[in-house]
This record gives sequence, structure tokens and C-alpha cells, in this order.
Amino acid sequence: MTSALLTDFYELTMMQGYYLEHHDSRAVFDMFYRNNPFQGGYTIFTGIEEILDKLEDLRFSAEDIAYLESLNLFDKGFLDYLRTYRFHGDVYAFDEGTPAFPGEPLIRIESDLMDAQLIESMLLNTINFQTLIATKASRMVQATKGHGNIMEFGLRRAQGENGAHAASRASFIGGTKSTSNTFAGKLYGIPVSGTMAHSWIMSYPSEVEAFRKFAEIYPDNAILLIDTYDTLGSGIDAAITVGLEQKAKGKKIGVRIDSGDLSYLTKEIRARLDAAGLEDAIICVSNDITEDIIKSLISDGAPIDSWGIGTHLVTGGSQASLNGVYKLSAKEVDGVFQPCLKVSNSYEKTTNPGIKQVYRFFDRSGGALADLITLEDEKLEEGMNYTFYHPFSTADFFVMKTSRYACFKPLLSKKMEDGRRISPKRDLKEIQSESARLLASFDRSYKRQINPHIYKVSLSEKLRTLKTELLVSARVKEEEEKAR
Repeated sequence: MTSALLTDFYELTMMQGYYLEHHDSRAVFDMFYRNNPFQGGYTIFTGIEEILDKLEDLRFSAEDIAYLESLNLFDKGFLDYLRTYRFHGDVYAFDEGTPAFPGEPLIRIESDLMDAQLIESMLLNTINFQTLIATKASRMVQATKGHGNIMEFGLRRAQGENGAHAASRASFIGGTKSTSNTFAGKLYGIPVSGTMAHSWIMSYPSEVEAFRKFAEIYPDNAILLIDTYDTLGSGIDAAITVGLEQKAKGKKIGVRIDSGDLSYLTKEIRARLDAAGLEDAIICVSNDITEDIIKSLISDGAPIDSWGIGTHLVTGGSQASLNGVYKLSAKEVDGVFQPCLKVSNSYEKTTNPGIKQVYRFFDRSGGALADLITLEDEKLEEGMNYTFYHPFSTADFFVMKTSRYACFKPLLSKKMEDGRRISPKRDLKEIQSESARLLASFDRSYKRQINPHIYKVSLSEKLRTLKTELLVSARVKEEEEKAR
């Protein structure tokens, strides 16, 4: 069971208000975010599979009800309603691992108001964090330019136990190859990996003996930590000695460096290993690595085969959170859904109204061109020209001509109906593979670490017209109120 108390308190007080006022009509809410994290060009949408599991299991336990009753704020009839509560909404969403962009409705919830309010905090908590970490992992993978795999080493630096497990999951979707978090390995089927601690070496009389014993126990996974005392002295000397012993047995070794000038040290170590005939020995590095450090090391030609990254991966590093939000976009009035929008003095914070779909257009080589947000009832047909309107500037648009695109794909699909999952559960490795394939369809300019090209997300003509009409109507109403 997932406790339905995993929500902000005001969601429950609003929920009771709807219950007592019999004001529980159907509604549509969108989850989207406004700005790409890390000043990057995209995100990797992550967390929806866990949301579906949580929604299916969402309940108020007897202990939950007793706690709410102790607050002396909730009506007995409302508490009785909660005793048998389950989520009854429909969920539409992007597929997990899909590259996504600001302003796009990544998740659409169609339910009654009580359902929709209750799940807001849980949904944002899950999606904002996992999308942030998956995006961070993807950026780090992009920074390696194919030079070595990334091992996620973040358990001891993550934001608590749940944060650690979620970060391991999200990092893997973003492209890491393994995790040091054993429980996450069991929970999600992520390959687990690790090397050795300095304490192992310090517990033996010499580095040679420590390395030899480790290689005897783990002949197929002997990654030797060589910076306990003297990286280019006793450390690499002992590693070569044991490496040659292992080579005679038909085994390979690796070395790991966790401190110092990683560019200089890896070059020196590579030369020493190669000169000793250990050309197949791998070099792994760790020590507070960021995307910038990866880029610098790759640019310097550092011969690195594997990256162990913890703190700056599982915490988000320079950015604390994704600014995802959850807004009402349509409500039922007399049995018919009416579009609505939140108006703001900042036009970029004014929401897009109505029940929507997102289409991604591709060229003939499979490259992603642009995304178009439409109303759900718009039925696009291939072989037609489409006008793409800027989401904030009313005078800025372009025409997607048939000569430019080959096809398009709707990104929102139905995942849950009446609170029951209707989409099959996906294996995490499958999600990771598909996410990498989808990201590869975007031009490199959108994936640059610094000053990426801005991917176009536009409004259809029908959606733009509806938004303008509602904005004008809201302004007229505001002026009328002022005149009274």
C-alpha cells in the first residue's frame, strides 16, 4: 500500500471542502515544467512507471485515518469516505525516458477534483526528482563522448534512503551502466558494481598483499585502488605486480584513482601499464566528478575507461530541483469539459488551456524537428502543412511544410483507466535503451553542454486561438470588476 498521506496538507483540506460542498466534478490537470535544468537543452522524462504503481496502491490505512481524526479538523463522513478510498482517474503520459521540453504536458490527469488534488504532491515529488537526476545522468553520459561507462556511486551522498533508490533508478534510465546501491540493484534489476575501499589496503601489511588477496577472491573483478599511499609509486608498482600474476592466469585487472590530477595521473598510469604488457587493464576514476570535469578530461585525452560518479549525479549537483508544476486545464460544467487557464502578469507563466496532445515531427532520416501542442480533438493528418505558433509571442510562427517532415508521433498515451494500469510494465533496461535511441534522434546542437540550441515547442493554430480568446475574456472581466 502507498499511504495517501504522502501529500501536502492543504490537498486534504481542499479535498474535504469538495466533499462537503458536493463540488466534485470531473477535471483535467497537466503536469509540465517551465525551464530546462542545468541550463541545458532537454530533460529525460522519468518517474511515470512508479507513479502508476503508486496510484494503483494508493490507500488510507486505519492508522492514517486515526491520525487525521486526531487533528479534529475533518468531518466524520469525509473520514468514512477515505476509509474505502482508491484512485479512480485516467492517466495519460509520455513514455518513460522520452526526451522532453519546457511547456509540454508530460502527464495529463482526468479525474474528479478530489482525486486530482490528492495526488498532486506525490506526482510532483516523484517526477521532478527523477527527471532531474535522469537528465543529469544523460548530460554526464553525453559529456564522455563514448569514452568509458559511468558507474553510479551515490548511495552515501544521496538525500536519504528513498532518494538514493530513486536516484539509482533515474540515473540508470539516463544512461549509467551500474549502481553501487545493492538494494536498488535488487529492486530495479540494475547491474551492481564496486571496487575496494582504502581500508582494505590499510588492513594488510602491504599494497601488494592487499591487491593479491583481493584478486584471489575476485579474479574476474579485480579493480585495484592505487592512491592509498603513493599513486605513481607503490600503488601502481603493486598493481603491475599483481596484474602480471593475473595475466599469467588468463585474467585481467583494472586500477582506480580517487584523488589527484586525474588527467596527468591516468596518462602516466596508462603508460606504465602498457609498458608492463598490461594493455588490457582498465582505468577507473572517481572523486567529485562533474560534467565539466568529464569534458576537461576527455579534451585532455585522459585514457579513462570507467567513471565512478556519486555526489554530483544523485543530488542534481548545481541544481536542487526541476520546476515542474501541476495546473488545472479543463473542468466539467453541465456535463461538458470547458477549457480554463491560469492567467499571470508574466505571459510565460500563463498556462495553456484545454485537453491537449503533443506531436513530435520527424524528418526522413528519423531526426526530431519540432513538437506541436494541440487540442486533443485535433486530428492531424500526414501530408498537410502545419503552422507552429510560438508559445509566448503571438507574432512568431513558422510553417512545417510537407517537404520538410516525413511523419509525426503523438507523445501522450493512455497509461491508466479508472485507477487501473492499462499499459504493460516495462523493464528498466528496455526503458534505458529506448531513451538512448530517442535522444539520438535529436541534433547534437540540442545536447550541447553550454548554450544548447533551443528545440521548438509550439502551439497549434486552434490552441493559440483558444488561449487568446480566454486571455481576452479574462482581461475584460478584470476590467469590469475594477469598474464596479
